[in-house]
Amino acid sequence: MPRALQEKSTPEQIRTRFDAYVERFSNLETGQSATLDAPLVLELLAQTALALVPKPKCLLDVGCGAGNNTLKILQGYPHIACDLLDLSLPMLERARERVSQATEAQVRTFQEDFRTADLEPAAYDLVVAAAVLHHLRDEADWEAAFAKLYRITAPGGALLVSDLVTHADPRVHRLMWARYGEYLTHLGGEAYREKVFDYIDYEDSPRPLGFQMDLLRKVGFSKVEVLHKNSVFAAFYAVKGH
Repeated sequence: MPRALQEKSTPEQIRTRFDAYVERFSNLETGQSATLDAPLVLELLAQTALALVPKPKCLLDVGCGAGNNTLKILQGYPHIACDLLDLSLPMLERARERVSQATEAQVRTFQEDFRTADLEPAAYDLVVAAAVLHHLRDEADWEAAFAKLYRITAPGGALLVSDLVTHADPRVHRLMWARYGEYLTHLGGEAYREKVFDYIDYEDSPRPLGFQMDLLRKVGFSKVEVLHKNSVFAAFYAVKGH
């Protein structure tokens, strides 16, 4: 049986694990290998970001890790001031080092939980949240976080998301979870599959894609669309009206 929400890991426990994984999250060509279609999704998010906002002034990368998504966007437009936010200080240090070499604009880092971080309203032309929202817990937590994402996005700005998702129908979820397990086994064997499944059960509380799309509309985003979906991973965007 999956863990109850109150049995999931704390932000401090999540931070501790990610402190040790900087190198795993520093490959711009492959992304994180446990994520299906990681290189494609990196490209899709970056290209979509600049299609929606061709000359952004300021970007926030929520749960930035080692900075891969920001770096991909900067490859297309290297003039963006970048705010990088993550629980892990080693991740932030690596992200700052890499991103500072890719932009001529200001780079700031915030070692904080997004939910409690003091972020300026309507400040960001682009907000990126890759492989981070699945750490949200109950529905109130999800709605509060999505409302905050809306508040900090500038009018005409865009939110770009890629993440682990579940399926509303448990029969489909079991099917897709089994397919993902086959991928992990092919990647690293049965022990690797169980390791990934164990930390997902301990750390993560993903929600169906439909739930998230509906919530984006509820909090105020005017345009919401899926970019890509493969099994239990999805990429999508939302635009804030002027």
